[in-house]
Amino acid sequence: MSNIVVTTWSLEQTAPTDLLPAAAPEGDDVRVMRAEVPSPEFSRFLYASVGGDILWTDRLGWTYAQWQDVVGRPGTETWVAYEKGTPAGYVELEAQDDGVVEIVYFGLIPAFRGRGIGGHLLSYGVARAWDLAERWPERTPTKRVWLHTCSKDGEHAMANYERRGFRLFDTKVEEESVTATPGPWPGAYAA
Repeated sequence: MSNIVVTTWSLEQTAPTDLLPAAAPEGDDVRVMRAEVPSPEFSRFLYASVGGDILWTDRLGWTYAQWQDVVGRPGTETWVAYEKGTPAGYVELEAQDDGVVEIVYFGLIPAFRGRGIGGHLLSYGVARAWDLAERWPERTPTKRVWLHTCSKDGEHAMANYERRGFRLFDTKVEEESVTATPGPWPGAYAA
């Protein structure tokens, strides 16, 4: 295995008014819906399909039980963008302690990138992070929404976060070993 240098940026919003929403894409039948029934199969599909070409590997070896534990946790939500009924991407939110919500994963399946869906989906997901306690009354109202992105993510990721009102609060540079990612199925992203 080879190694690469990865820069990770952590960004945050500290008030709902920080969100600068993007417009919905014009002319497309794009809808965002919450996956209300926890489904390890669907969550793994989204994770592998979105992250397959940008080296998302941390969850690939998870068991069904590990997926079930995460997606079934109170305060964890998956919001999915659909274009004409086809999944285009997703946002995974995780309620943390003291009114903090992390956007754990966000992205689009490669065929849907570059068409304005990402800004709209991120805006929608951030708004749902801010009102998460309305759906989970046992959770503290949201005081902070945060996420991290890295140099392995899509080339427009950081700019999209900044355009949505996120501010940088930390930067880390580390060396990581490169792990092959199969995408949604082995060989999906082979050159």
